[in-house]
Amino acid sequence: MKRIALFIMTNIAVIAVLTIVMQLFGLSGQTFDGQGNIQYLDVLILSAVIGFGGAIISLMMSKQAAKWSTGAQVIQSPSNETERWLLQTVQRQADMAGIGMPEVAVFNSPDPNAFATGMSRNNALVAVSTGLMSRMNRDQVEAVLAHEVSHVANGDMVTLTLIQGVVNTFVIFASRILGSIIDRAVFKNDRGQGMGYFMTVMVLQTVFGFLASIIVMWFSRQREFRADAGGAKLAGTQKMISALQALKNGHPSDLPEQMAAFGIRPGQSKFGSLFMSHPPLDTRIAALQGHMDGVSRS
Repeated sequence: MKRIALFIMTNIAVIAVLTIVMQLFGLSGQTFDGQGNIQYLDVLILSAVIGFGGAIISLMMSKQAAKWSTGAQVIQSPSNETERWLLQTVQRQADMAGIGMPEVAVFNSPDPNAFATGMSRNNALVAVSTGLMSRMNRDQVEAVLAHEVSHVANGDMVTLTLIQGVVNTFVIFASRILGSIIDRAVFKNDRGQGMGYFMTVMVLQTVFGFLASIIVMWFSRQREFRADAGGAKLAGTQKMISALQALKNGHPSDLPEQMAAFGIRPGQSKFGSLFMSHPPLDTRIAALQGHMDGVSRS
């Protein structure tokens, strides 16, 4: 969840800044032409510039934002045997996955937590918490690292950026069109971009953005299954299942959802599951066990 939450929060902040800057420099454009017709194409182009610009800038900032927000310290040269093992394990997995060696970092948190982020397969960061290292054995930690390396190898951050860009575009587009219509109809502003417009757009972007996050979260859940499968391939299926089981048995009610290593607590409501970035642990374990059964039968 941490990887997704950091990206989305950064994306929202960047879009807000881009919108304000474009407004200050008079680049926000007009929704209506001189005859009162909506300029759909112009608004769509502007929305795409802001939407994809926000997503791409967020991706570019992702590694630094993650380090800053978690206090993660990159291992430049190992100071102990544990750090040496972390670097060697990630290096071996990166070689197996065919990607460049990610930066490896450790951050101070009592909760079992790990994430991967970065601009590309060859420019990534894999970070683990001190709680993860102390509460899981090495086989389980190896599987968690393999899961995160698989996220990098699968290009999940880049794909998320493209999806977030599309979502941003339509959220901004719909908010501006409806905002202009409401401004003209309710606040009687002929240009459709008075104070009522800006207030309405802010509210609509918040509401539409909240609903659109369902799409992003659905995508994230599908990619988690792929990362689990990749982790099983790199570290072994039994180790991957053991890591998920350890998280499930590790007092999940004490773990804030946004800080958990794999991001999910069991027992969420059906509605709440729409906004979960990770599938339930039982579902993920069952998927891996089903894969094992399929391989054994073949």
